[in-house]
Amino acid sequence: MTGSAELRVGEEHTAPRVGSGKVHVLATPVMINLIEAAALDAVERLLPPGYQSLGTVLQVRHIAATPVGMRVRARATVTKVEGRTVFFRVAAHDERELIGDGTHERVVVNVAKFDARVQHKLDPP
Repeated sequence: MTGSAELRVGEEHTAPRVGSGKVHVLATPVMINLIEAAALDAVERLLPPGYQSLGTVLQVRHIAATPVGMRVRARATVTKVEGRTVFFRVAAHDERELIGDGTHERVVVNVAKFDARVQHKLDPP
């Protein structure tokens, strides 16, 4: 199973805009968001109603800069599933080269149960 996501780099996707640097190129947090979107594209449609996956581990390299105006495409390929955890190999390319790669893990959760646990954190100790 493989998923993908893409975008054309705009000024709003640059490091100065998202607070991750001063150079006007694709920001690492935006590349990470695109990688997560690709992973979602690979698996979310296969989950039963009331379930979704949550990102838990992301290990990526951002190895090449991408200028404003260029397209970026991320790909996520499922490499294995263990219980509720889905493992991915991920990569991002711009129109010229590989710009990032690594691994990603997502855990499948029941949304109602997850929301209840999160809301419980607001209860007084």
